Amino acid sequence: MQRILVIRGGAIGDFVLTLPAIGLLRENFPNSHIEILGYKHIISLAEQRFYANATRSIEYAALASFFAKGAELASELANYFASFDLIVSYLFDPDKIFETNLRRCGVQTLLLGSSMITEDSHAATQLARPLEELGLSLEHPSAASIYPSVADRQFAHSFMESSATPTFALHPGSGSATKNWPLARWRSLAGHLLASGRPRSLLVIGGEADRDGLVTMQELHDNRIQFAANLPLPQLAAVLELCAMFIGHDSGISHIAAAVASRCVLLFGPTDPTVWAPANSNVRICRAPSRRLADITSADVQHAALALLQARGEATN
Repeated sequence: MQRILVIRGGAIGDFVLTLPAIGLLRENFPNSHIEILGYKHIISLAEQRFYANATRSIEYAALASFFAKGAELASELANYFASFDLIVSYLFDPDKIFETNLRRCGVQTLLLGSSMITEDSHAATQLARPLEELGLSLEHPSAASIYPSVADRQFAHSFMESSATPTFALHPGSGSATKNWPLARWRSLAGHLLASGRPRSLLVIGGEADRDGLVTMQELHDNRIQFAANLPLPQLAAVLELCAMFIGHDSGISHIAAAVASRCVLLFGPTDPTVWAPANSNVRICRAPSRRLADITSADVQHAALALLQARGEATN
């Protein structure tokens, strides 16, 4: 099999959860050209970093015709899709319009994965199921890995050189307000961690949707707190790789942190961690019996973080 295309939309966490499936393709077809079609800022995590030889943006006007029944298909894209020996698509396509149009291009081997995850097993396992038609399957549980490039790591070392170590990374956001711990608790946690002297500094992660969390932390006016706002994801991955601990929610950034082997304490509320949490061994879940995030205390999280460091033989001074 010479050329393989994986089509994956969705958010950051959805993509990282698909990496074990893409990894199966890479491991079993090591000499194949593997390409990923998706949101460019997300799939950049995989380009020339083990998984993909190339990536292509799904945000391309000519692609719209492939979602219209009986439409005239852009010839450049038709030839592009036809050039692959295997296409694996995770796009939501309930009426099979996109599938039909791919087959009109001459695509012969097309595997379809569901973009809808059920509660029956870990998400990464479900996302790998289409590959069973090729005789490939994941071991359970399946953990994602992300491989920062040399350039990513050079950036990270430069970015972090002013931070005292060890550094804990905090991400007080996610893609949904229902998955977020109250900001007052994040502020309290940051204060308690810094007062303990373990860690010596904090790195607060934020994107465009995390403005409130960033502002809350900035109000602490503590020069031991550094901020990483809107970093490109490959660079953020390399920065998180240098952190002694990551604390976050059920979010895509948490999946990135786990995939670069940062020790993670992740706060879960209504979502099921047996389905959605990173399956990496460096992850610990903090969840109240009530499944209400507000019932998790700052002391609970601080204890979980320090216990994880100690359990793995890390010095916390």
